[in-house]
Amino acid sequence: MSQAPTAAPDAQADRIRLFRLQDLVFHRVTQLFALVVLLALLGILISLTIEAWPSLVKFGPSFLWTNIWSVPDDEYGALAAIYGTVVTSVLALLIAVPISFGIALFLTETCPVWLRRPLGTAIELLAGVPSIVYGIWGLFIFAPLFAEYIQPPLQAWLGDVPVIGGWFAGPPIGVGILTASIVLSLMVIPFIASVMRDVFETVPPVLKESAYGVGCTTWEVVRNIVLPYTRVGVIGGIMLGLGRALGETMAVTFVIGNANRIVGSLFSPGTSIAATLANEFGEADPGLHIASLFFLGLILFVISFVVLAISRWLISRSVGKEGV
Repeated sequence: MSQAPTAAPDAQADRIRLFRLQDLVFHRVTQLFALVVLLALLGILISLTIEAWPSLVKFGPSFLWTNIWSVPDDEYGALAAIYGTVVTSVLALLIAVPISFGIALFLTETCPVWLRRPLGTAIELLAGVPSIVYGIWGLFIFAPLFAEYIQPPLQAWLGDVPVIGGWFAGPPIGVGILTASIVLSLMVIPFIASVMRDVFETVPPVLKESAYGVGCTTWEVVRNIVLPYTRVGVIGGIMLGLGRALGETMAVTFVIGNANRIVGSLFSPGTSIAATLANEFGEADPGLHIASLFFLGLILFVISFVVLAISRWLISRSVGKEGV
């Protein structure tokens, strides 16, 4: 009779030990998953550095600001590729962010209920279109139309404007920096718009209804309620689009012109880091050429890391100001 009270505490202790063991296993497994990602990133960084080492030793930091890429002379510099990468990505964001913002606001604030779901689904499906499809469309459909109907009017309207007139100089050949930027913007719009729409939908309806109740217009509700409430998500969506634009390869390769030079005109052909890697890596000879391509890959890795760090800093600042 005296063993029954002892059995219950023992069973309870065994159950507690089992729960602790399960928690420990779960903690270690999830920690392993996180470490695998960190180790993979570290491995990529180390392998890129090792493969790029001959070029690092030969050219040093001057590789970043040298505007030459001559395979016969074994002389390489990344400035043209970095310039093309940064300019096309920034221009793509300048085009994509306002359009994505308008799409997200329309879907969440003014779109009819019967149209909201099919239109949102269609925009999300655009994100799944392969980049090579955008590239083929850009080269064979958009570029000829751009050269015939858009570039000449742009030159007529803006070619003589001081400071920016030189951006629209040169023959209207269709392919070039601006064409690549427009195609990139079409590719990142679905990503940014989808994220913005999702974060706009997280705003509690009572906040918007209260603002409408005191006489606010739709724009005032968006500016004073929706945007402050969703600032962190909006920044995250924009940075997601920037990351996609920085690393895009095939679409840019088709329409940027693939010229390793820097020209002030947005109509002129150029190149990007990803396009240079796609064009030359398969035929690169061992030595400085392939080492320089790895160096370009390392630079793109660092640029992406810097963009991620800036986005995290902006998000942390936004979170820190939420109570102000």
